[in-house]
Amino acid sequence: MNVIAEIQRINELELEKGLTHTSGSWHTKYKDSAWVYAGNLPNNLTEGDVICILSQYGEIEDIHLVRDSDSGKSKGFAFVKYEDSRSCVLAVDNLTGSQVLERTLRVDHVEKYRLPKHVQEKEEERLKGGGGGDNDEGVGASSNLAEAGHAYKDQELASSFNIQSGQDLFAAPVDERKEPEQFSEEDETGGNKEERKRRKELRAQKRKEKEVHRRRKEERKRGKHDRRKSSHDRR
Repeated sequence: MNVIAEIQRINELELEKGLTHTSGSWHTKYKDSAWVYAGNLPNNLTEGDVICILSQYGEIEDIHLVRDSDSGKSKGFAFVKYEDSRSCVLAVDNLTGSQVLERTLRVDHVEKYRLPKHVQEKEEERLKGGGGGDNDEGVGASSNLAEAGHAYKDQELASSFNIQSGQDLFAAPVDERKEPEQFSEEDETGGNKEERKRRKELRAQKRKEKEVHRRRKEERKRGKHDRRKSSHDRR
């Protein structure tokens, strides 16, 4: 049985036994973690897209959409942190098994989230160099603590979404696609000219085929009329 079906089965069992929102719920084990795992995401979704989906169940503080280090393309899964750990319960219960662009989402708890390797290295260097300063939380805390948006600090995102300012759901849509390519005069006299010529020949061929079809239809109609007239004369 896969993880999605198992989560749905456990949730249904809890509802039947009345364990929802009690200490006997399986969610209780993860009450101290505000992180969830979102898997089987369509690869064309950006950080902003994932946040729009998961923010239905709470304020999101951080996201780490895992990407290929060479191509920068999404690997189809992400780690998301909510402001309130109770939002994780809602997201897991409601989004697991839901369909997004014909993909079945898997949303599950993350008991102990670890920062990406490159972020851990930066944090360790900062702490070694005394970057924590007089901040007691920075010096005494684990290197796994970081500010919201740590995974993409000083990096360019695939979209214009800014986790610090949020996203205006009521703003007019903005087309971020690239401007269409402009054809030069050489293209106009070269490739475009050949294309126009080819289209013109196709239109001429279609007109010719229609004319042939029309003539054949008239000939059949005329022949049918002549046969009827001949039969009438014989009578």
